[in-house]
Amino acid sequence: MTSLVSVIVSGGAGTRLWPLSRELAPKAFMRLPDGETLLGKTAKRALSPPGVGELLTVTNRELYFRTKDVYAELGDRKPRAASYILEPFGRNTAPAIALAAMAVEAHHGGDAVMLVLPADHLIADRDAFVAAVARAAELAADQMLVTFGITPTRAETGFGYLECGDALDNSDRAPAAFRVRRFVEKPDQATARSYVAAGNFVWNSGMFCFTTAAILAALKRHAGTLLGAVERCADAIRSADASMMEIDPDLFASVPDISIDYAVMEPAAAAGEVAVVRGTFDWTDVGSWQAVAELEAADSDGNRGHGERVSIATRNTFVHADDRVVATVGVENLAIIDTPDALLVANRDALQRVREVVTELKTRGHDAAREARTVLRPWGAFTVLHEGPGFKVKRIEVKPGAAISLQLHHRRREHWVVVAGTATVTRGDEVFSVETQDSTHIPVETKHRLENSGAAPLVIMEIQCGDYLGEDDIVRFEDRYGRAK
Repeated sequence: MTSLVSVIVSGGAGTRLWPLSRELAPKAFMRLPDGETLLGKTAKRALSPPGVGELLTVTNRELYFRTKDVYAELGDRKPRAASYILEPFGRNTAPAIALAAMAVEAHHGGDAVMLVLPADHLIADRDAFVAAVARAAELAADQMLVTFGITPTRAETGFGYLECGDALDNSDRAPAAFRVRRFVEKPDQATARSYVAAGNFVWNSGMFCFTTAAILAALKRHAGTLLGAVERCADAIRSADASMMEIDPDLFASVPDISIDYAVMEPAAAAGEVAVVRGTFDWTDVGSWQAVAELEAADSDGNRGHGERVSIATRNTFVHADDRVVATVGVENLAIIDTPDALLVANRDALQRVREVVTELKTRGHDAAREARTVLRPWGAFTVLHEGPGFKVKRIEVKPGAAISLQLHHRRREHWVVVAGTATVTRGDEVFSVETQDSTHIPVETKHRLENSGAAPLVIMEIQCGDYLGEDDIVRFEDRYGRAK
């Protein structure tokens, strides 16, 4: 029986969802109104078609442990066989899919069918999705490159489109499948209206289905340079241990940054090699704050939101309030996203331009483009509560059974107060316990480690003092998460 491997591509920074989405906390990990993450929902959907034997996730090395935590939250529905390709940095979807195809071919053969899903989509109708996957797998077995199209519900300018050509069979079976005539870039409003009126255009969902042999052959035909560059990175993905495949950063730096649409699907469509299954399921690309707003119920004035809000003479406004009350008076058509370290106020008609804020922040070298005030680590998380000249105050939470690396700092000393749990502290040659409401200190140039040997989270307050308090003032000697050089 042909293997079916679901592949989740999880690497987009979600710049249009700043400030909730950051480079080190991208939108796939955002909590939706029901408490689930986009990645968790995608994983459950990826495992739903019959015959799926494995879940392969292509993601950034720094997101590996957080991804595993999301999958662990799925409980009985978590993948029985999970593997990971860990990129050192992003190179778009074409390299990610090429790496995945090489890995699946190495471990399952050239006839194995890959179902490729972005990590940040929402689909509620699981049965219709499974039916579309079954149809796509049939076409993929015939060596077609298959994508999934969504019937437009509006003249959307934020999505790409596919033009459907001839039907691939004469039956009335659903879902219908067509040969793709061409891929079309995001249109202007008038063009989008004409596509919807024409009836043979669908939204390009960015989901794919093909055998490893078919996609690798297409890469060779249409993107040989890309394939050659990815081939040079392939040793890790063909190793005996297929559970965690890390890509060498020096080799990966030479790989072109290009999408699978540009590299393969567009020229393949022109050559008649691409089919589209016209999905009958609902589909949301959670790519902007407008899409997030639509997940919330509107009040009688069209206002939506999350968190503590007060709306006075306010219309058609979306408010996301993280941890404080947000009040609006006499405004309309706004999106207001309030987080502990950044505030976004935008006209709802200009939300596609939020990515320009991230570009500007990167130009300025501002940390707000990369990470939030709460920073996740493999062992837990820390939140910067307050800082000033010569000091910084953090809240640190260590997961049960986890530990920070054995490390030292050259330019700061640290004071730790345990507020929940019991800490096992290594300080120089000493190893001792610190109970709740007790404290200890770590001098400059002293090797130290904080460990949680208990069954509940360990929470400490850390006060740093010194002439430099940057996160790069750290030397790791031992680390169970592979971060020690």
